[in-house]
Amino acid sequence: MGPASITVLGGTGFVGRRLLARLIRDGHRVMALTRNRDRHKSLLVLPGLDLVDADVHDARVLGEAVRGSQAVVNLIGILRERRGASFAKVHVELARKLALACRSAGVERLVHVGSLGAAENAPSRYLQSKGAAERALREDLGGVACSILKPSLVIGPDGGVVATFSALLGWLPFLPLARANARFAPLLIDDLVEAVVRTLGSHAAGTESFELCGPQVLSLGELVRAIGAARGRRPAIVALPDALGWLQAAVLGLVPGAPLSLDNFRSLGVDSICRDDGFARLGIAPGSIRSLLPTLGGIGQPTARFDSYRRAAGARIEEP
Repeated sequence: MGPASITVLGGTGFVGRRLLARLIRDGHRVMALTRNRDRHKSLLVLPGLDLVDADVHDARVLGEAVRGSQAVVNLIGILRERRGASFAKVHVELARKLALACRSAGVERLVHVGSLGAAENAPSRYLQSKGAAERALREDLGGVACSILKPSLVIGPDGGVVATFSALLGWLPFLPLARANARFAPLLIDDLVEAVVRTLGSHAAGTESFELCGPQVLSLGELVRAIGAARGRRPAIVALPDALGWLQAAVLGLVPGAPLSLDNFRSLGVDSICRDDGFARLGIAPGSIRSLLPTLGGIGQPTARFDSYRRAAGARIEEP
């Protein structure tokens, strides 16, 4: 794909920050929409990034934001509902508004990052809403080409599940874990970014989906142990039976910012493993998370994180 004008929704998040750096390195003109520009000024280390305040849930504002863009990437998603941010609003309603906005503005391609296991008959509201969002896109995009990426658990050094469990393992002597046997095929964040880049350059018409999985299948317990080992910890994992796991999720679900809710618990009942090799279809050989583990010692260090964005964007880093 030659240099293009690309608008990114969710560019200030875990995956988005990495994607913005890659798109800028590749020479694209990139605009990232955010609810609060001042909170994310650190991203302005990326040369040429247009960071714009916008309420993406306002259809008029969204339509104006994507006008003039050749491509749009939607990374917005939540794992837990909160006041003013339901799964229906953030996943389904936004997907429908975005589809109509892209269609009206003449956007050539939309890349939507959803979730593996998304289905309207799934056991959790999260997965149900992700499935409904996919249906909304297929119904309302008209002639806009769309690639739907459906990753398993995304692993990276700058946040996500790695940061969550690293924080817990830093002070807990043991970790009681609900659904410790839930299975994932974790993929590296840079492999997901590569998949976004390749689908942006696709010439396929219509809507196509790609299930994205890493080469290893791990249980949640095995993944937590690997994260702990990378941080020099040997956590004792206490696998809870489902009845106690349900109770743990119910209690934690009442705590703002807690890593588990009842809906998360229900999502863990669906193994996050691919039936179709989307990476192979895109010509990508996904890396093993084992290659990432030695880098996890720098989690939570802002300077290292911002330097990683600069490097991804091709900017020179001054060494001490």
